[in-house]
Amino acid sequence: MTAEHTRLVAALRELRAGAGLSLAALAERTAYSKSSWERYLNGKSLPPRQAVQELCRLANEPDGRLLALWEIAESHWSGRAAAPAPAPTPPADESPRPQPQEAPSPAGTGRRRLLRGRLLVVLASVYTVIVGGAAALLFLLLPDSEAQEDEPLPASVPFSLAPQCHGAACEGRDPMRLICGIGPDTLASYRTATGAHVELRHSKKCGASWARTWGTEVGDRLDVTAGGPTHGVRIRNKDDAATFVYTEMTEVRPGSTVRACFRPASADGERECFEARVGGAATTTRPSSS
Repeated sequence: MTAEHTRLVAALRELRAGAGLSLAALAERTAYSKSSWERYLNGKSLPPRQAVQELCRLANEPDGRLLALWEIAESHWSGRAAAPAPAPTPPADESPRPQPQEAPSPAGTGRRRLLRGRLLVVLASVYTVIVGGAAALLFLLLPDSEAQEDEPLPASVPFSLAPQCHGAACEGRDPMRLICGIGPDTLASYRTATGAHVELRHSKKCGASWARTWGTEVGDRLDVTAGGPTHGVRIRNKDDAATFVYTEMTEVRPGSTVRACFRPASADGERECFEARVGGAATTTRPSSS
């Protein structure tokens, strides 16, 4: 599985966990079966674009960012991202250049090439048999998705979708890229005076928190800190405003206070800040303008 596919799977799993949707619920409310969703969310196959849209709809999330991740993952999955550029076509008024003549091969060269060609065919056949046997063994060892109980998917899935950092190592880094965005806690949530939604998110496994926002306008800014460095994100364009965006992570420990500040793009808008404590119950906090 490519890095792009891994990021898509992490985002889909976070969305499903945050919405509290079981595999059975996804199968009932979409055109895709329970076993299909199990494959999509475990990275065994690339979900169709429509499946990504359906999950965003059920989770009541904008689909812009997830569809962008899907486009990138699909281009690598299908091989379009690695397709070579077409050779330039010479102008119509330019006649083809004569190709240099190859010197005749010395005696025996053709026979050596034939032997090398046969050797390559044999090696390729052996490689195919080995890879095919390994794939068949892996298939036999995989659990039967239809026989699985409708339980939350395990934290670690094939291709190491476990968090890639912890604590200080997560400082200033992308929570999705580092696989910290799978099943995070929502420490606090708030709706700003301009109608934007803001949430403080926390990953116990990564020992880090970040903030995310949606329903924003171009030029809005969101910052987060836990007493150390401040990390922020700005809504740069209409694509950002149409989906949810998130800050980089900041290291936290049990009992740490995480603070998020939202500054609207409008000149007369006031900065709105709110806090939450790691380890406490999820809350909705009235922000202050300080």
